[in-house]
Amino acid sequence: MKIATYNINGVNGRLPVLLRWLEEAKPDVVCLQELKAPQEKFPEKALLDAGYNAIWHGQKSWNGVAILGRGVELQEVRNTLPGDDEDLHSRYIEAIVDNVLIGCLYLPNGNPAPGPKFDYKLRWFERLKAHAAYLLSEEVPVILAGDYNVIPTEIDVYKPSSWLDNALFFPESREKFKELVDQGWVDALRKLYPEERIYTFWDYFRNAYGRNAGLRIDHFLLSPQISGRLVSAGVDSHVRGWEKTSDHAPTWIELQNF
Repeated sequence: MKIATYNINGVNGRLPVLLRWLEEAKPDVVCLQELKAPQEKFPEKALLDAGYNAIWHGQKSWNGVAILGRGVELQEVRNTLPGDDEDLHSRYIEAIVDNVLIGCLYLPNGNPAPGPKFDYKLRWFERLKAHAAYLLSEEVPVILAGDYNVIPTEIDVYKPSSWLDNALFFPESREKFKELVDQGWVDALRKLYPEERIYTFWDYFRNAYGRNAGLRIDHFLLSPQISGRLVSAGVDSHVRGWEKTSDHAPTWIELQNF
């Protein structure tokens, strides 16, 4: 099974890019973030025509998450992260796919920081940690995939000194991510490539992609019940070079079938 995560940065504006990549890569499951589309504007028909069914939780102008499936049933479990009934941001959706629980998440950016947006990021992180701990307690195969908006370590950024004032690289953000992983999750890309510089995001400014001045902020965390089935992982970084593309590139893992 090939599973991908992709911050599409506007699912309708980037639909040609998404469809081109789906045809090329043929992932079985895709977690999308930052749809930037209300529920009724999600391009369901275009994706069905491409062979993908979908569940999604949209939001006008901002946020929005979806899970796509090719030849697999998507059994939606929830479309909000537990812990705050007043949080209206569309940032989490969860489904059972072939007996694997997949959570697709778009963690808050947190900038400008410090400030209210960073405080919200940390609160959201705490809710994610609580839910992740619950999922681990169920002792089932779980994948938490998405845009975590966290640069975990210095090897995950082209020039660490340039990001010291950014919420993605604040010590508090990195510590929250470490606390999450330390619950017992496996960072899929780092399991296979512990020392390599791997990026999933390149800014639109200052020729970041051309200079390979990137960040690794899109992550797969695997529960112990599934981490042993990880056989490969990578980033389709060439997609970042396509015309009118997202500033993220699709990131993927492959698992042995159950």
